[in-house]
Amino acid sequence: MRGKPDPDLVLMRGAERGGGLLLLAALGLGLAWSLALVLPHLRGQASLLDRIEAPLADLRFLVAGPRPAPADVVVVAIDDATIAAAGAYPLPRAYVARLLRALSSAGARAIGVDVLFVAAGTERDDADLAAAFSETRAVIAMAALFPRLGDEARARAGALANLPVAERLLRPADRFSQAAGLGLVNVATDHGGIARHVPLLVVAEGELQPSLPLRLAALAAGRDPDFGPDAVTLGGLTVPLDVGASLALRFYGPQGTVRTVSAADVVKGRAGGVGLRGRLVLVGATSPGSGDVLPTPFDRVLPGVEILATALAHLTAGDALVRTATVRRIDAGIALLLPALAILLVAFRRVALGLGLACLLVALTAGAVTGLFAYGIWLSLALPLAAVAVPVLAYLGARLWLDRRQAVRLTRDRDALLRFHPPAVAARLAREPDFLVVPVEQAAAVLFVDLSGFTGLSERLGPASTRALLKDMHDIVEDAATLRDGSVTSFMGDGAMILFGLPEARPDDPDRALATARDLAARLAAWLDREIGPGQGGVRIGVHSGPVVVSRLGGTRNQHITATGDTVNVTSRLLDIAKAEGAPIVLTGDLIAALHRPSSLPEPPVLTARAVRGRARPITVHCLGAPV
Repeated sequence: MRGKPDPDLVLMRGAERGGGLLLLAALGLGLAWSLALVLPHLRGQASLLDRIEAPLADLRFLVAGPRPAPADVVVVAIDDATIAAAGAYPLPRAYVARLLRALSSAGARAIGVDVLFVAAGTERDDADLAAAFSETRAVIAMAALFPRLGDEARARAGALANLPVAERLLRPADRFSQAAGLGLVNVATDHGGIARHVPLLVVAEGELQPSLPLRLAALAAGRDPDFGPDAVTLGGLTVPLDVGASLALRFYGPQGTVRTVSAADVVKGRAGGVGLRGRLVLVGATSPGSGDVLPTPFDRVLPGVEILATALAHLTAGDALVRTATVRRIDAGIALLLPALAILLVAFRRVALGLGLACLLVALTAGAVTGLFAYGIWLSLALPLAAVAVPVLAYLGARLWLDRRQAVRLTRDRDALLRFHPPAVAARLAREPDFLVVPVEQAAAVLFVDLSGFTGLSERLGPASTRALLKDMHDIVEDAATLRDGSVTSFMGDGAMILFGLPEARPDDPDRALATARDLAARLAAWLDREIGPGQGGVRIGVHSGPVVVSRLGGTRNQHITATGDTVNVTSRLLDIAKAEGAPIVLTGDLIAALHRPSSLPEPPVLTARAVRGRARPITVHCLGAPV
C-alpha cells in the first residue's frame, strides 16, 4: 500500500516548479522586450531610447575628452571683427567676393561658403560675387526644408526610403548656382538640439542632393564619392556611415578646436599664422549674435560652420564615429543576450549574490561600450540598459513575491513549531528536520522550578481560574528562559524544566542558568504576591550542571525534545531540598564550580552535603536567598 506524500517534499517541489516557470516567463519577457527595442534601432528609427542615449553619449564624449582636429581643414570665421571691418551683417557681397579672391590667392584647395545667398542683391555686387565664385573652387550653401509628415514623404521616395526626404530646397540665386557647386548645410539634431549626424545625401526635387561637406571633400579629392551599404569612399579613403547615409559626428572639442582664422585677417592678407595653402576652407559665421550656433557635448554654443568643418574633417581623415549597420547589429546582439544572462544570474538561489553578479555584468558591458566609444565606435548604451532593466526588475518583483509567499508558509510552519518547541530549537528544526534523531551526550545546565502551595490554591480557585493562573506563570517562565537562550523542554502543571545547552552546548550555560533562576525567583514572587496575596504561595528552583543525553522522545508521529540522565534526576530532587530548607533557590556545587563568573553569586557560597532520594551518595548544595 502506497504511503501518503511528505507535505514538506510536496511544498519544496512546488516551489522549485514555480521558480522554473517564473524563470522561463522572465526569459520570454526579456526576449520579447528586447525585440521591441531592437527592431526600430536596427532601422534607425527615432524612439524614446534616443532621449536616454543622448546624455549617455555626451558623458562618453566628456570621458574620452577633446582631441586635436585634422590640420587640413580650416574655418574662416565671420566673427565680430569681420562684421566690424565689413560694416554690416550679413556681409556685403562685395566684401565676400574680396574674401574669396584672398582665399584663392592664399592657396586654399577648396572653399565652402556656409552662407545662403537666396535673395538677389545689386546687379554690380551680384556680378562681382558670381565672378569670384567662378574664379575659385567653391561650394555654396543651400538648405533643405523637411515636412512634418516625414513618413509619407519616405513612402513616396520608393527605393530611397532610408534617406531623409526634403519638401523643398532653399537654393542660392541662379547666377550663383551656375558659378559654383551647391551643398546642403543641414545637420540632424536630437531632442535636445545637439548635433549628432550630418546627412550626406537628401532626397529633394526628385534628385539626390549632397551635403556641403561631401561636395567639398569630393571637389578636393577630384572624384565623385562611391557609396556602399554602410560607408562612403572618397579618394581611396573609406568613411563609415550610419543608417540613411548619415555621418555620425565625433566632436573634437569646444569652439576653436578646428583651426580658425578671422575672415577680416584673410582679407587684409594676414592669416594670423594659420597656413591656408592646400587646406580645405569653410567660411561661416562664428559670432554668437548670428544665431547659427548649436550645442554639443563640449560647447553649448558651437558655431554651425564648425560642425560642418567637423564633418568635412571626418570625410578627409576617416575619423568619424563608427555607427554602421554592423554596429547596430552588434547592439542588437548585446540587447538580446545581456538580459538573458542577467536573469539567469539573478535566478541564483542566493538572490543578493546573483543580483551583484548581474550588476557586475552590466557594469562591465557599460565599461566596454564606454571604452570603445573613446576609440570611435558608437555602440548604444541606452539599448542594453533598457533591455536589461525591465525584464530583470519584473523577474525580481515576481521572485520577491513568490519568496514572500514561501516565507509566509515557512513563518506559519515556524510558528507551529514554536508552539511546541523553544525558539532556538524550532529554528534548528526548520533548518535541519533530522536534528537529534540520533541522541547526543553533552554538558548542560538544568533548571527546575515549581510553585509551593499550588495544589491547595487550585482547589479553591477551580479549573478555569487555575488554568488562567498557570498560563500567566508559564508566560513568565518562558519569557525569562528565552531572554537568556534557555529552552523550556516541558511544563508540568505548576512546574517547568529549562535546559541551557540546546540546540548546542555553550561555555556560559551555568551562568545563564543562575541568572535565569534569580530572575524567575523575583518575577514569580512578585506575581504571586500580586495575584493571590502576600505569603500565600512560594517559589522553589533547583539548578544543577553536568552531562545529559539530549534526544527526541516519543513515538513516530508525536515527539518532543528533552534531556535525560542523572543530572536531570538530581536537579528535580533539588526542589525537595528547597522545600525542606525553605530557600527559593538551591544550587549544586557542580554548578557553582562550572560558573565562568562566580562573582555573579549575590553571596559567598556555603556548601553543605545533602542526601538525595534515590541516590547513594550525597551532593553538595548552596541554598540561595532568605527562607520563605
